[in-house]
Amino acid sequence: MDLKAFSYEGLSSGHLACAGCGAVLAMRLALKAIGSNARVVIPASCWSIIAGRHPDASLKVPMMHSTFEVAPSIASGMRAALNRLGLKDTVVMVWAGDGATYDIGFASLSAAAERNEDIIYVCYDNEAYMNTGIQRSSSTPPGAWTTTTPEGKLEEKKNIILAMYAHRIPYIATATVAYPEDFIAKFQKAKRIKGFRFILVLSPCPTGWRFEEKRTVEVARLAVETGVFPLLEIENGAWRITKEPMWLPVDRYLKVQSRFAKASTESFERSVKENWRFLERFL
Repeated sequence: MDLKAFSYEGLSSGHLACAGCGAVLAMRLALKAIGSNARVVIPASCWSIIAGRHPDASLKVPMMHSTFEVAPSIASGMRAALNRLGLKDTVVMVWAGDGATYDIGFASLSAAAERNEDIIYVCYDNEAYMNTGIQRSSSTPPGAWTTTTPEGKLEEKKNIILAMYAHRIPYIATATVAYPEDFIAKFQKAKRIKGFRFILVLSPCPTGWRFEEKRTVEVARLAVETGVFPLLEIENGAWRITKEPMWLPVDRYLKVQSRFAKASTESFERSVKENWRFLERFL
């Protein structure tokens, strides 16, 4: 893929993100793939702040902020309005964190998926409620420190991919900024498909994950190469892995992040292997 072809910059400088924010890198790549003919709905999340205030918002495409619960509903209404105006080629994209996706907004997410609304729903997953104080979500991995799990989270991470698969939507994918060609290809494919599309983007957060700001892409790459975060896509029910992991030792991923200081490497590694054994049933 010639990345030079994706020259569109939909994100201005001067945004309000923390240094090294994975969610900003992800938005930049997503807009390069989708282009300027887009509308973005942002529920309560870090991106509610990152985007900045009107008229100085950092996004160059029209956007609408919403509460945690209703972003898919707003996007559905926006899609219907654009269709009525004859703007059927305009992409409607929800850009939500894990709190609005896995937890508080899951009901409206499920409803929009069940209706097969013609929108792209993106979860930039930083694995906790980062904007409100680093509280655990159902996306937080086992053993991870948050302000509400100071000894490490006990529960497994919710399998949101499997939950969306159960809705029989036409396209599901995972992506990370460490592999921009894979990322852009998936967003380009999602742009071409009609119906509900769901993309889960692993979004390392230096503040909440406790690593140096300069290591964001490294951490994202380690998540893939250790098998912690599988890169995959599901198109019309057919599963495939888009990047085989190198199966580096899991502790290389854990040790670079202080949030796993109290986590058991052995237990975490078992969890990763169990997740892959489950995934292999669908391949």
